[in-house]
Formats: sequence, C-alpha cells, structure tokens
Amino acid sequence: MRPTRLTSALVALGALAATFAIRSAPASAHHSFAAEFDGSKPITLKGIVMQIDWTNPHVWFYITVRDEDGKAMRWAFEMGAPHQLQQRGWLRDTMKVGDVVTVAGSLARDGSKRANARTVTTADGKTLGAASSGDSTTRQ
Repeated sequence: MRPTRLTSALVALGALAATFAIRSAPASAHHSFAAEFDGSKPITLKGIVMQIDWTNPHVWFYITVRDEDGKAMRWAFEMGAPHQLQQRGWLRDTMKVGDVVTVAGSLARDGSKRANARTVTTADGKTLGAASSGDSTTRQ
C-alpha cells in the first residue's frame, strides 16, 4: 500500500512536533537564579550531609542543621552542573554523606529551606566554589 500525500505530511508534521518537544524540554526545566533565589539574602549554614544528587542540570545536596533550640532541620542546596563543579576541583566523592560542611549561598525566594550554594567548606577546611548560577563568573 502506497502512502498518500496526507499520510506523509502527517508523519512529517508529527516528527517535527516531536523534535520541538524534545529540544524544548530541557530549556523549560531550567530556571534563572533570580527566579528562584534572592542574591540579597545571604545565608551560611553548617550541617551534616544527608544526601547528594550528582545529576544534570544541577547538583543538589541536603544537610541537616540544628537550630538554636537543637531542632534538626533539613536544608536543600543547589550547585552548578557536574562539569562546572569538576572545573572547580570537585570530584563526585569530594563531599560524602556524613561529612560536616559549611555552605554559603543565597536563600530561596519562596521562604523554603532551600538555597543556591556559592561556596562549600569541607570538614578539612577546603573551600570550593559551587558554580552558583547567581555567580556572574559561572558559565551556564
């Protein structure tokens, strides 16, 4: 059975639509620093690393911090992409679950316990840049 022009056109249109959908998905999933974080609200926290998600487009890690009353709070920190961190001296195992770290960054605009990390200082005193999307020297 020979395909008609209409069938061929519909197949081509479907392929084109699929191409646009695939190409636009990562762009819509990404955000600007200013949309989620407030550079005028710096924060520095020290806590124990509980989880690390070394994935694109951003590495996220989670620490448990104790407040003034001793209550444990879980904070989430966004860093740059894995390749950006590697350019700054990070390896996948630079920070491990159970490590105590000090993180400097910018608070989330929505008031949640999330922040964009600017630097991370490890227990041995080594400070590494976090390839923050709020840092004008960071290449996206």
